[in-house]
Amino acid sequence: MDESRIKVQGTDLEVMITANAAGLRELAERLIGLADAQLHDGYHEHLEVDLGLVAGSTSLILERNESV
Repeated sequence: MDESRIKVQGTDLEVMITANAAGLRELAERLIGLADAQLHDGYHEHLEVDLGLVAGSTSLILERNESV
């Protein structure tokens, strides 16, 4: 299987997340994990360069928030 590669780029108006197939699966698994009933509002995961993102990426935080 290929190594996961995820890149996040953003402007004032939009955010673009690009990834290879392995990276898309990783993002899906992280999002499904955040939906776990045992997790509480405010639980979050950081994705940063060297923590799941490729060089040149903007940091990304995935957060669970039931009031959105």
